[in-house]
Amino acid sequence: MNVAVVLFTSDLRLHDHPPLRAALSSCDRVVPLFVRDRAVDAAGFAAPNRLAFLADCLADLDAALRDRGGRLVLRSGDVTREVCALVRECDADEVHMAAGVSNHARAREERLRAALEAEGRRLYVHEAVITAAAPGAVLPASSDHFAVFTPYFRRWADLPLRPVLAAPRTVPVPDGPGSEPLPRRSGVAGVSPGLAAGGEREARALLTRWLRSGAARYEEAHDDLAGDATSRLSPHLHFGTLSATEAVQRARAAGGTGADAFVRQLCWRDFHHQVLAARPDCAWRDYRARGDRWRTGRDAEEETEAWKEGRTGYPVVDAAMRQLRHEGWMHNRGRLLAASFLTKTLYVDWRIGARHFLDLLVDGDLANNQLNWQWVAGTGTDTRPNRVLNPVRQGLRFDPEGRYVHRWVPELARLPAPQVHEPWRLPEAERARYDYPAPLIGLADGLDRFRRGRGSE
Repeated sequence: MNVAVVLFTSDLRLHDHPPLRAALSSCDRVVPLFVRDRAVDAAGFAAPNRLAFLADCLADLDAALRDRGGRLVLRSGDVTREVCALVRECDADEVHMAAGVSNHARAREERLRAALEAEGRRLYVHEAVITAAAPGAVLPASSDHFAVFTPYFRRWADLPLRPVLAAPRTVPVPDGPGSEPLPRRSGVAGVSPGLAAGGEREARALLTRWLRSGAARYEEAHDDLAGDATSRLSPHLHFGTLSATEAVQRARAAGGTGADAFVRQLCWRDFHHQVLAARPDCAWRDYRARGDRWRTGRDAEEETEAWKEGRTGYPVVDAAMRQLRHEGWMHNRGRLLAASFLTKTLYVDWRIGARHFLDLLVDGDLANNQLNWQWVAGTGTDTRPNRVLNPVRQGLRFDPEGRYVHRWVPELARLPAPQVHEPWRLPEAERARYDYPAPLIGLADGLDRFRRGRGSE
């Protein structure tokens, strides 16, 4: 009997899982393994919302494996040490895993490969498991990655994707390897009260419902803050409970302008993964430095805290920040507005905002979170680095009835639109009836400060 270990990372599913199918094809038994990587904890990425969602995902993955005659093995510690220990326990010949793009993921693969080869065993790393297209699948003629989205999308759209793989009917697992108890969401403190449920079954049901009833209106409604017409699949894509390849294929099969717009968003995700794969240091360094002189000191710190708490005085920004704290998720238009306000109006370093998002977002990862922040800050791939989103105009456009603000800023719930987007314009006596702060800074003053700081006057 020959045995393979399948190391699950950001691919917590059984449907469309190339490493698992390859292991089952080459060996009689497999050991599905997840290692709680202590290096991730030490780096500050073990946020409560993601730990809770992860607990859901691991429980669901274990249940699906047990339905197929298998089980999930959970270990904690250094990934290389734990994998090698398990390989020796079950005398496995090979290990299969999905390719990553971050510095941490690549270093993990290199260490693991070297350690396994030293013992006469092999590591197989599979591309296009976490993304629809592998980072290097499409390349421009003169660079190792695309720096502008539109030409990338054109090439990506013509790329033949691999076939979607069915979930295996059986997963035979040897009896020997022991496992730690699976974590439970209830054991995680500090979780956002509105955090969504995790797991592959939830992901697949959500995709099916959304393609059936939500995708058709996605093109015209995805920026409607109160309408909440986005798919909400980003946490499942981040944890890999849903295959990006399958999502693309099923959306294309559904057809229509809404499904096409959704596929474009999936491509945007792949685009950022290929940027990070080529420039891993842009997780924390400017992709394109603009000579910024970001504000520091007590005033900047106090304004940043007000931004985190949803007390900036700009209702649509505050609504977005409060949704983040309550759900561990934020509407995409809200993310753009919140990030633009911090970096362009308050002129605070994007890294501070990105860190706060990573502390709360269930879908927070380096490729999508950091590079979207850089895009908004103008230090990333945006071809208009000095664009500034006006929160008043954005609120009037994307929350014209004020329903998004009314939900998340309840102290303004009795104030109708359009006044709810500019409460500071109310007569003083009326303003006093609302427990809501004045704006931290005037928009014109913030714009002037940003232009002077960036030297773009």
